[in-house]
Parts: sequence; structure tokens; C-alpha cells
Amino acid sequence: MGRIESNLANTPHFNPLNPREFRKQAHEMVDFIADYYQNIESYPVLSQVQPGYLRASLPQKAPSLPESLETILEDVKNQIIPGMTHWLSPNFFAFFPSTVSTAGFLGEMLCTCFNSVGFNWIASPAATELEMVVIDWLADMLKLPKSFMFQGTGGGVIQNTTSEAILVTLIAARDKALDVYGSGNLNKLVVYASDQTHSTFAKACKMVGISPRNIRLIPTTIDAGFSLSPVQLKAAVEADMADGLVPLYLCVTLGTTSTTAVDPIELLAGVAKEHGMWVHVDAAYAGSACICPEFRHHLNGVERVDSLSLSPHKWLLSGLDCCCLWVKSPTALVKALSTNPEYLRNKQSESDSVVDFKDWQVGTGRRFKSLRLWLIFRTYGVVNLQGHIRSDVGMAKIFEEFVRSDP
Repeated sequence: MGRIESNLANTPHFNPLNPREFRKQAHEMVDFIADYYQNIESYPVLSQVQPGYLRASLPQKAPSLPESLETILEDVKNQIIPGMTHWLSPNFFAFFPSTVSTAGFLGEMLCTCFNSVGFNWIASPAATELEMVVIDWLADMLKLPKSFMFQGTGGGVIQNTTSEAILVTLIAARDKALDVYGSGNLNKLVVYASDQTHSTFAKACKMVGISPRNIRLIPTTIDAGFSLSPVQLKAAVEADMADGLVPLYLCVTLGTTSTTAVDPIELLAGVAKEHGMWVHVDAAYAGSACICPEFRHHLNGVERVDSLSLSPHKWLLSGLDCCCLWVKSPTALVKALSTNPEYLRNKQSESDSVVDFKDWQVGTGRRFKSLRLWLIFRTYGVVNLQGHIRSDVGMAKIFEEFVRSDP
């Protein structure tokens, strides 16, 4: 102990968050970011560098002594930015542009500022309760039934991405089925989706132990707008049951990545519920449009499904990563994902009077992401968010006319 005390006495104090220095450097960083957005259109959208460029231009070891932020930002400008694909450039037309906004950016700053690790209610009551509020706000904007809301009998949680939303609902569905059929029957469980469904679905199925031969990606056709056919789903399910297999889970998509196809929720849920399947709606991209009354019909039948996910980082002005997941039965999710080590136990959790979001996700730690949505909803209001969606739809129709008019 004496040696440790001696070493500490001879070690200069290092304060990584000096308030005076923080204010100066924060101003420098904000100015740098503002300049980046001001000039983003001048950069080539797709990076022009070759593989390995950065390792060849940066030192092989971390610096022993401090470097100034000015020096570091100069390297960001000269070394990092040339290797970026600029997703926020107005000239970016690939995938889904990240629809960042001033409000979303400021919410992210607050999230980082507080550095809340809200795994359970007592770790940060505001983080848990604000998330419950904004997830219900968005459910209300989408006109979801009360069975998906904390105001009702369900609830929602902010996951990182759709991949995690599908994964946790698959786990809940799997465990629920194995409680009935026995843990030795995992190899009999079958899952269903269309051939347009995101590749994440098959990946998540493998992660929860579904055999690749039991993943049914049902073919779609251009005549049907690449949407999943209830008739074909029914035929596939009945064939599997005849072979002694157990239909487990159906993933319905609202706006597929390849073709933006919309699956008929109501009809597909009807088929699935005849056979006791968990139905999940992946509305990651197009679900946001349903905050507009004229597009809400795409969610018709949602009252018959078990879970729904939507990604505000795709069309509701939030930066990555932000995926809202609603479930009708939080109990199923918590039962499958709950952990309760000694160091996390507390009176409030054990009284069942609070929500502990650690039991709604894969990991334990979680960020205060609801601040982003809270700022977006309050700064812009529902009316402006609807206007944003309608403007994009209008531009898409203009683009469609250009394409159709070109021989």
C-alpha cells in the first residue's frame, strides 16, 4: 500500500473534463461541424481513396504526449474527410439517406452530455420515463391501438437498429413456443417472410438457433408489387405442418429495402394467427409515412400483430441509431431477456412498479436516446413532420414521372 501511495503522490493529476478547457474545445468542435455542413456539397459523395490509405498515413502508435485539438481537427480535415462517403450530402442518392436534423443533432449532444447508462429505472429515472413518454407519443402519431402503448397494456423501447428489434422478438417468440412444445423441438420451428425481406431477418433467425432449412423466404412477383401473398403463405404453412413442423414467426414488411414493397398486414396476420404464430411488422422505412392520415391505411390490421418496429433514423429526422419497437406483450419480452444480478437489484424494480429497459434488449447498458426524439417532436411538431413526409413523397412522384416519360 505504501508503494501505491508513493506512486500516486508522484503522478501529476489528469483531469479529462476541465470545464474551462471544455468550453473552448466545444466551441472549436461546433464551428468545425458547422463548417463541414456548410461545405458538404463541395466534397465528392463517394470517397476516392484506396483500401489501406489511412493506416499508411497515420502513426503506428498512439501519442505519448497530448496533442492540441487544432492539430487533431486538421488531421480530420486532411485524413478522415477524404475517406468519408458523405451520406448527408444533397448529392447522395444511395440506400436511405440519414435524415439528420438540427433538433436530432442537439438531442444527441444532450445524450452525450449526460452520458446516462439507463439500464434500469433507478440508474436514471428520467431516461426511462422520457423514453416511455416519447414512444407513446409516436404510437399516438401512428394511431396504434392502446394495446401497443404504455397508456394501455403494451409498451415500446428504443433499440439500436431493426436487426435488434427482430432479434429480441424472435427470442421471445422462440421461448414462448418452446414452453409449449419442449426445449428439444427447436429444430422444428419454422419462420416466414418474403424474398424481399431484409437479409437481417435470416441472420437473426440463425442467431436464435432456427435451422437455415426452416427459414421460408416466399417468392414474390412484379405483378403483385413484390408483396407477400397470403395465399402462398398459407400454402407454405400448411405444407410445413403436414411435415410435423411448427410455424413460429412471420415477418411482414412495410417498405422493403430492394423495392419498397408493402405487404398486406391484415390478410397475412389472419393466416398467421390461425396457426398461433408471432407476427412482427418491420416498418423500418415506410412506417414513418403512416403519421400522415392519407398513408395510415398501410398499417391496417396492425391490431392483429404482436410487434412492430420503425426506424426514425430513416425518415423522421433522427440520426443513427434509433429504432422504435412496440410489443403487445412486454411480459413475453421480459421473460425471455430478463437478468437480475445482485448489483442491479433494487426496491423499485422488485416492486414491479417501474420499467427496466435492460430486460427489453440484448445488452444491459443503454444511452439516453429518447432525448433526440423528444427534441425532434417538440421542435418541429407533428404538422411539420407530416409536411416533411409529404414533400418527399411529392418529389418521388415527380421522379417517377421523369422515369416513365423517358423511353
